[in-house]
Amino acid sequence: MQELQGKVVLVTGGGRGLGEATSQTLSSAGASVVVADIRDDLANKVSGEIQANGFQAQPLVLDVTNEEQVETAIHKIVSQYGRLDALINNAGTDVTVSIEELSVKDWDRILAVNLRAPFIMSKFALPVMKEQGSGHIINISSTAAKRAWPNASAYHASKWGLLGFSHALHVEARPYNIKVTALVAGGMETPFLLDRFPDIDVSKLQNPKNVAATIRFLLSTPEGTVIPEMMVLPMAESSWP
Repeated sequence: MQELQGKVVLVTGGGRGLGEATSQTLSSAGASVVVADIRDDLANKVSGEIQANGFQAQPLVLDVTNEEQVETAIHKIVSQYGRLDALINNAGTDVTVSIEELSVKDWDRILAVNLRAPFIMSKFALPVMKEQGSGHIINISSTAAKRAWPNASAYHASKWGLLGFSHALHVEARPYNIKVTALVAGGMETPFLLDRFPDIDVSKLQNPKNVAATIRFLLSTPEGTVIPEMMVLPMAESSWP
């Protein structure tokens, strides 16, 4: 069932991991997906695979921390499609070191990608959605916004901040019939974890396709209902009780 037929969806960090799974899943549900990634090779690869399967997608090379690029990208999407129905703020990064070892430069970069960028993306998407009288912004948070573990201070700060920002955005957007959801995701079998922790037990992680299916569900909820926060966990993971 293509319940998202005719919808235009922008996915940041769409070139791999959860972003790739989300782009594939939403396009198969009928959405026209803009696969945004800072790497043109990844954006082109994913959008090309979607098109080869007979669905709608286009690549977008985008640095989500660059205000001018974001503003231009949103205008370009609206000029092409006439609307923007959903924004999935998925792009993320981290450095796994202690607070003492973490450089100020890396702290700033992590906060810029994980927290500042969703603000910038939402800032330019919100007026479009207000004008059309509908829209949905989904911010991909993490169980790192609910509890802490060592060597991830910037990541925790960014995800706690993103959760708070998401609820604040929900309050401001709700009167305009715009839905905002913070999706608190547990560990996924994606390069984000596997590249940094090669010895991680993958049996305790969830397939990113399962989280993408949750995003599809959220975008398919009935008019008049909003889910401000949802948590999706692998059955065996221990990062959340």
